[in-house]
Amino acid sequence: SLLCFLSLGLGGCATLSLIPGTKIPDTPLHREILARCEEYRLAMEQRDAAKLLSMADPNYYEDSGTPAGSDDYGYPGLKHVLESRLSALRWLRFLIRYREIHVVGDRATVDMRYDISFQLLTEVGEKWERRQNEKRMELIKDSDKEGGSRWLFVSGY
Repeated sequence: SLLCFLSLGLGGCATLSLIPGTKIPDTPLHREILARCEEYRLAMEQRDAAKLLSMADPNYYEDSGTPAGSDDYGYPGLKHVLESRLSALRWLRFLIRYREIHVVGDRATVDMRYDISFQLLTEVGEKWERRQNEKRMELIKDSDKEGGSRWLFVSGY
């Protein structure tokens, strides 16, 4: 009878569908956040510094993943970083594999693995590079005057 009870308990569980290609539960909120991350990814591939800057929260802060404070920057520094780094690129391919999303109130974190390949113009000519790594992007939901809202990045560019 214990086996029967366990099978009833398991059989009664609803299966949650996942967003294709991920292990992230398929909810409208998760799709909205991932759509924003895809906007970011495409703006990176298009090397559109103005678009990327418009997607960042005015309180954006980046610690560059290092303990040293000398490479940290806020929103004003983000403009310089985006313009200088993206202008040196000739070509960029940016792939993202989304791992997890955590949402608490109006804040979200998106854990991902990225694979970026690019052609960089240097003083000695063109150079090809490829980088792969784990990354966490943090977003905040921002409401506008018209009653709409959008997700803005607060760190992780």
